Amino acid sequence: MDKLNLIQVTNDHGQAIAARVNGDMLHLLDKPLYDLALAAANHGHSLHELVEKHTTDIALSYARAIGEQRILSPITHPDPSHLLLTGTGLTHLGSAAPRHNMHEAPSSGEAQQESATDTQRMFELGVQGGKPQDGETGVQPEWFYKGTGYILKAPHSPLAMPDFALDGGEEAELAGVYIVNDSGKVFRIGYTLGNEFSDHITEKQNYLYLAHSKLRDCSIGPEILIGELPEEVTGHISIRRSQNTIWSKDFLSGERHMCHSLSNLEYHHFKYAPFRIPGQVHVHFFGAATLSFADAIQLQAGDEIHISSNITSHPLVNSLETASTKFSTILPL
Repeated sequence: MDKLNLIQVTNDHGQAIAARVNGDMLHLLDKPLYDLALAAANHGHSLHELVEKHTTDIALSYARAIGEQRILSPITHPDPSHLLLTGTGLTHLGSAAPRHNMHEAPSSGEAQQESATDTQRMFELGVQGGKPQDGETGVQPEWFYKGTGYILKAPHSPLAMPDFALDGGEEAELAGVYIVNDSGKVFRIGYTLGNEFSDHITEKQNYLYLAHSKLRDCSIGPEILIGELPEEVTGHISIRRSQNTIWSKDFLSGERHMCHSLSNLEYHHFKYAPFRIPGQVHVHFFGAATLSFADAIQLQAGDEIHISSNITSHPLVNSLETASTKFSTILPL
């Protein structure tokens, strides 16, 4: 089956629609990806088949779509509260060291009594049992909740660091995109690049603050790969400040570089019935192995994060901004 990359843009009428990526051109469809994916999942169609059927003769240059800020998240939901953002960590063979370094000493400065952190133990569990044989259940990975579609920001849009945050750091990784049909069956739409933006200083204070550190904006895209993921995905991250690159590094992903199989990560997410509600969309982050924070980089407002890979034709680009917290006193009813 031919490689198929999809993107979402606004058309000339301001409507969100999907588009096929063909080099520097986007061939517009007549429906958003959510509608096409749900129809395919409900009626047993191939998504490739429906994309062919709904492709129009209208084309738009990729550069124009970026310049006119018409690029949207590659998957959206009519009700963003039913798009769930979750993820897993310590899944990559290179991910244990930076996380272990974050957690190796208690914040009080007291000497640690055990040689291995919980981070190391979780990683070693994955190495030992994260890729089970067919028909077997592998070890559970780390899991976290990130938010709903309301915090999913489009490519080329800013990610907001709230004023109570201690850090706003990129996490470049792959994510799976899924839809639940009307019968409660889960279908994988495809794979995309993600910036699972987090607060690493908060996490470093105490690993039990991991849940707090994840409740931040994020971004995916700009494209979704429809089909199977290569065994190896290569990518590059760069942080640009005032048009100068202040940090950059390559990263590796795909099952060749992971201690968990993708099917094991999927099983341990979707085994929970609340994640199989008809009509839901799930974006599940598969874990990062390379962080600028590990190299003592602290992002500032105005910085740009560029994440590219060999599965997408264009990078995922987001800037960083700070946001004032608007929260009023809770009132009794």
